[in-house]
Amino acid sequence: MLNPTPGALGGAWFLPRARLQDLLDLLREDGRRLIGPTVADGAIAYDEIDRVEDLPRGWGDEQAPGRYRLVRRGDERLFGYVVGPGSWKRFTYPPRVPMSVARYEKNGEVAYRPAQKDIPKLAFLGVRACELAALAVQDRVFLGGPFVETDYQARRREALVVAVQCTTCASTCFCTSMGTGPEVKAGAGHDLALTELDAGFVIEAASPAGAQILGRLPVSAATLEQSVAAVQAVAATRTRIGKPIETAGLRDRLMAKLDHPRWAEVANRCITCGNCTLACPTCFCTGVSRSTDLAGTEAVNERVWDSCFSPGFARVAGGDFRSQPKHRYRQWLTHKFASWWDQFGSSGCTGCGRCITWCPVGIDVREELQAIAPAEPNLPPPRFEPVADDRQAYATARIADIRPETHDTTTLRLAGLDAAHVDGRPGQFVMVGLPNHPAAAISVSRYLPPDGIELTIRAAGPATAAITALAAGDTVGIRGPVGIGWPIEPAYGKDVVVVTGGTGLAPLRPLLDRLIAAREQFGAVRLYYGARTAQDMLFADELEQWDQSGIMEVTCRWLRRHRTGDGAGAGRSTVSAIHQASWDGANAVAYVCGPERMMEATSIALAGRGIARDRVWVTLERHMECGLGFCGHCQMGRFFICKDGPVFRLSDLGDLFGREGI
Repeated sequence: MLNPTPGALGGAWFLPRARLQDLLDLLREDGRRLIGPTVADGAIAYDEIDRVEDLPRGWGDEQAPGRYRLVRRGDERLFGYVVGPGSWKRFTYPPRVPMSVARYEKNGEVAYRPAQKDIPKLAFLGVRACELAALAVQDRVFLGGPFVETDYQARRREALVVAVQCTTCASTCFCTSMGTGPEVKAGAGHDLALTELDAGFVIEAASPAGAQILGRLPVSAATLEQSVAAVQAVAATRTRIGKPIETAGLRDRLMAKLDHPRWAEVANRCITCGNCTLACPTCFCTGVSRSTDLAGTEAVNERVWDSCFSPGFARVAGGDFRSQPKHRYRQWLTHKFASWWDQFGSSGCTGCGRCITWCPVGIDVREELQAIAPAEPNLPPPRFEPVADDRQAYATARIADIRPETHDTTTLRLAGLDAAHVDGRPGQFVMVGLPNHPAAAISVSRYLPPDGIELTIRAAGPATAAITALAAGDTVGIRGPVGIGWPIEPAYGKDVVVVTGGTGLAPLRPLLDRLIAAREQFGAVRLYYGARTAQDMLFADELEQWDQSGIMEVTCRWLRRHRTGDGAGAGRSTVSAIHQASWDGANAVAYVCGPERMMEATSIALAGRGIARDRVWVTLERHMECGLGFCGHCQMGRFFICKDGPVFRLSDLGDLFGREGI
């Protein structure tokens, strides 16, 4: 099945293994040379390929300090290796490039002209996450400063990049420490990304050029099982790698140890061959070589790779200022992990491990960093000193007023509270306790500075029934407010849609108060409210006032202007009313409260109006006993609803939202 939206980005698709050649053929269109992994001289090498048969089918690799060998995997995987000795730098920053031609003209004048260069159109197949990071590092070096390396710029512009997720690793990998892998992340500079499974490849587009290619491939939408398998394979790789290096503070630790005796110790093993710099995908040191004609009238200047380990690299008029191997090794290591930050704002290492594998004497940079600049030992935990925090300790609140809302819902106005209790955000909750009942988590339905709040409580069980049965003058225990509330900042300058039903209006009421108080800072404000009957409406007088004043657009079938006699107006649910609305939500945010099934249906309706999931906030209800994330009752996947919520951006919940049993 062809991709139905060939120009679109996003979404995971599946390419059967038998159709991979179709991708290779498309990559070679428009005169592109296809560069990919192949087996040469007992190693994985990046070279020109034409067909799937050129790829290293069934080959893997074993790597360790100073050791590399190819091994048979026992399967048909095409990308079951880690990395070879070469990198994509060979094609974007070749080891030898003619830069200019200098000659003596007939009149004896010296003249220069740029060398004629043929910049090939290339497609890279099989770029790992650490290698994408290396390309990004060289982009900063060559394109991010006041001067641009024009040859590199031209070659990068002509390269199309197909990344491959890492589903295997070597003992020398440490991309996890450097924050460069093993996942291929969005915005990493690639056009397509593949994750290899036994039956084929999960494929995603990451650029318009990649989407155009994807749209011409015989792909089908990736199933949930295929997508999960792809994610799990990469996650398993991350687990196997671990985090060998503690990079926090590494620059300062390393620069403080320039006189460490370990520099001399490692130099006794280092043969200054420069293999580490040649294999490194980010090292960029070069020199200039010149070749002249026999008459000596014309010379071609070429840029050639060089290495800070070369004996003459630091030679000046007064001699070589890095004449000793320990100085060369120190220069290389401190540049990679320290001074590179000062020059380019990042590390010069991406954790690919090539320098470890291809060091003839097996020097492991991870061991050297640990020996020279170890992470600071964990300090003993400080002695616990209780800190007064009114939100964590129960305070006594007096009930100043009680107002019935419906047959089972009551609003209590509490007074006598400290500033910490009344200075909360809309959507936060408090724990309300009585001595003979478990505490109940109740959303604040209105803040009343300087010393009061309102709680609107439905008598749904023994504890809430006991609380709502109290009289004015009685007292309760209050702890809070706690939790993450409704974020009002994303709504400034935008339209706002609020959707709820029944008692769900209570947690949204403080948000509506804030919207009204700063009404001029928002566009249209629309409230969709549902209730079974007119008698089940919360804050009916306020709803009528909001509707009649025009301060917001209220849609509720029980409003007076909609009723006919004693009956309701148009019999539409809030969800169907949104479906049938005509407003455009492209510049709108939404806040939704209700049962999860209702919120799921609402999010679909809002998407139909143009409000994407990353502009929708919902509030979740779970059993809470502590309200501070200690008891574990309210856990939902990786979240504790009490401290990570109860309000969440819908897109942040991913597939946890609405899933049964989570």
